[in-house]
Amino acid sequence: MNIVTRFAPSPTGSLHIGGIRTALFSWAYAKKNKGKFILRIEDTDLERSTPEAVEIIKNGMKWLKLDHDGDIIFQTQRFDRYKELIQALLDQGDAYYCYTSKAELEQLRELQVNQGVKPKYDGRWRPEDNKKLPGIPNNVQPVIRFKTPSNGEIHWKDLVKGEVVIKNEELDDLIIARSDGTPTYNFCVVVDDSDMKVTHVIRGDDHINNTPRQINLLKALGAPIPQYAHLSMILASDGQKLSKRHGAASVMQYRDDGYLPEAVINYLARLGWSHGDNEIFSQEQLIEWFDFDHVSSSAAQFDQEKLEWINSYYIKNKPVGELADLIKHRLLDMGVERLDTDILNNAIKLYQDREKNLNVFAGDILFFFKWSEPSEELKNKYLDEKPQKLIKVFISKIEKINWTNDDINKFMKEFVKEQEIKFPEIAMPLRTIIAGTDNTPSIGSIIFILGIDEVKKRISVILE
Repeated sequence: MNIVTRFAPSPTGSLHIGGIRTALFSWAYAKKNKGKFILRIEDTDLERSTPEAVEIIKNGMKWLKLDHDGDIIFQTQRFDRYKELIQALLDQGDAYYCYTSKAELEQLRELQVNQGVKPKYDGRWRPEDNKKLPGIPNNVQPVIRFKTPSNGEIHWKDLVKGEVVIKNEELDDLIIARSDGTPTYNFCVVVDDSDMKVTHVIRGDDHINNTPRQINLLKALGAPIPQYAHLSMILASDGQKLSKRHGAASVMQYRDDGYLPEAVINYLARLGWSHGDNEIFSQEQLIEWFDFDHVSSSAAQFDQEKLEWINSYYIKNKPVGELADLIKHRLLDMGVERLDTDILNNAIKLYQDREKNLNVFAGDILFFFKWSEPSEELKNKYLDEKPQKLIKVFISKIEKINWTNDDINKFMKEFVKEQEIKFPEIAMPLRTIIAGTDNTPSIGSIIFILGIDEVKKRISVILE
């Protein structure tokens, strides 16, 4: 079998974490089986679909390197095909015109609710043997409904949920074309999956109620039934529905917030799937390992701290040059006017092991390029008379040594011993002046990166 999967988002808003996980699993399964991964934009909701949302989808997929095969498919470009098959269903007696007005449907629903009955269309326009249909009203544009089998059941072996059985009597006759002639979601999906020879439909379990309806439609069209895999929800860490507050932001927001795409991919793959105890793995490893036997049927929980831990791993292991390219624009956005490449690369090397986030990373090394005087609180804490005298002696001596990182750090140890002080007594005042903070890596390495002229300049502003 030639495996074909698809990711089929609606361009009506942002592309969120749940959607991207669906895309990821569909992509990984197709790649593992050397199959085809289709990107299909389901834009039949003409009122809510926007070109901006399409760009968000395209940009999100590109950022995460979830490459699709062939051109992007847009449902709005396939209306003629949908109308052709709707007519075929009408011709073979598997669909019919329904003239029930909205007001009548509302009355029916209200009556059924009051009677404690599950609300569903009552089939008043459904053709049956020996059944007399109402007279066609003049003022109602009909919808077209699919004639759902009145008995029997639909069953499928879900790759995640296991065996699922739904009785046809629980289903009503769904609308496949609106009164203006436009086809509806469930019908378009079925036609697309059939025409595109989709073998595996991988999607969120919020679609599981659509599956029996779509299987009935596929049978009526004489199309093969794909295998289904319904992925469980992603919940917040407190077990509640995921919201923006919990991390349900647009996928591009994660890029803007300082996360690496490989970290997001790695983290999302572990939300509901596992490969032994492996926490860190590449996209290539995901492709090699992915299967549905290890996709959990239980809801996954989003853990911001875990995402940050994985992000820190990828930051620590990313080449300095690649990090520099990612951090440059962040520094420029922070008001840096000139970026020295050597200083940037050395600053990244110095800070790389302690950073969890690109935005925070850029903020932590900003002082190398854009210096601000320390706060009065820090001055009062670290820069009284004794430290100021120490710093002056320190500068007079350090400018005479060989300017290497090792020699500067060696000199600092010797200076502490010579002055009979503890290391923080010189390190903290220097941090305060040079970096504007009392929390940095090696102050000797910072001095080396900045150079003696810049160090003296900053010290002179504060002490003189």
